[in-house]
Amino acid sequence: MVVPSTRSAEAEVLIDDFASVLGRTMGWPPMAGRTAGVLMLAEGSMTAQQLQAEVGASAGSMSEITRLLITNGVVRRVKAPGARHFVYEWRADAWVGCLEHQLGQTRELRELAHRAEETGAGLPEVQRRRLHEMAGYYDFMVARLTALLEDYRAGL
Repeated sequence: MVVPSTRSAEAEVLIDDFASVLGRTMGWPPMAGRTAGVLMLAEGSMTAQQLQAEVGASAGSMSEITRLLITNGVVRRVKAPGARHFVYEWRADAWVGCLEHQLGQTRELRELAHRAEETGAGLPEVQRRRLHEMAGYYDFMVARLTALLEDYRAGL
């Protein structure tokens, strides 16, 4: 049995906006953006079944969506002692988690760039320059994202 949502019209508008904008800007399906909005505005944690009912997703889709949100650092999966099921909740430090995820991705790309620069040492000058610029860009981005994360944490 699906229990009707008791969210306000204002919350529904926000959740719809999350579905549209997060989906588009993050490269996520709209259902992931909607789920993020539901969890952000939820008063507490929710089971996968509750989330499925709220957003109209299948069990398989909800599994993929919650994994995506966990990977992106904004949601956590927890199991209370003695509880039968895991629940999902918006992380209290979601924006730290999001920035940590972005930094992790950027570090991986920096490693790729430096490997490519080393591997491509025998390529013609134009390609070597491009690889060097790529490495420089990711060095810059990692340094800036690291500083942003430190600044953000310091301001909490």
